[in-house]
Amino acid sequence: MYPTLIDLEPILSIHIGIHSYGVMLATAFITCSVMIQRELNRRSFQGEVATAIVAAGAIGGILGAKIYYVLFIVEHFSISDLFSPAGLVWYGGLIGGSAAVSWVIHRSPNPFLPTVDVIGPLLLLGYGIGRIGCLLAGDGDYGPPSDVPWAMAFPKGTVPTDVPVHPTPIYETLISFTFFGILWSQRKKFTATPGLLFGASLVMLAVERFIVEFWRLTPRVFPETSSLSWLTSPQLVSIILFCFGIYFMVWMSKRPRVEVGIESETPEPETVAPRPQKRRRRR
Repeated sequence: MYPTLIDLEPILSIHIGIHSYGVMLATAFITCSVMIQRELNRRSFQGEVATAIVAAGAIGGILGAKIYYVLFIVEHFSISDLFSPAGLVWYGGLIGGSAAVSWVIHRSPNPFLPTVDVIGPLLLLGYGIGRIGCLLAGDGDYGPPSDVPWAMAFPKGTVPTDVPVHPTPIYETLISFTFFGILWSQRKKFTATPGLLFGASLVMLAVERFIVEFWRLTPRVFPETSSLSWLTSPQLVSIILFCFGIYFMVWMSKRPRVEVGIESETPEPETVAPRPQKRRRRR
């Protein structure tokens, strides 16, 4: 693949360049920012908040991903791990980004639940775009060796391999885009129950990652002698996220519904003018 699109080292005499993963990550943030702003404006909210939301998601996501990587994945921690391009773990980024975005929305004039409903499906879209960057970089997110017709080798990847393997980033992109299309096309039907669309987005994020983990080389959590020896740590987190998403949807469904397009105020009764009384003529 093409982990480095433009190498600036011969020009600047320093090891720096424009990398495919960074380009796709920027594409994901810009695309989601534009769509959040348009959707907020469509709902008569303040769309200018979209830039702050995406910036908070990017910063909080990177910090959360690094902390998750240091705490749960890397075996021997060093300060350089915090500044290396590796370790951008998705679920850590989701937790950190969600916390930062929640803080921004809370301080904005927009209502909280309808705003997170706008963001929810776009998590799937941004995730799918980001996985295109993983494919181009060949960063080791691929699966085991395979002889399927669409198997790919990554001889020039960040983690190179000459053996054809399952291109799991393609799987994740296709599933994420499909789930995003379903939710985005039906988003207006969720308007009456704020928060329901966001819960459904969490459920689909969990389902997507849980499925693709069967074709990834992620280390298993439990020993081989256990009945759960097939379970990976992302699948374990996916189960937790799935349960939370279902609980969140049920909780939102029990809240009072918001009638869309119907005035809540009852119209005042019409006043009927009294009929003028006929004056009786005296004879």
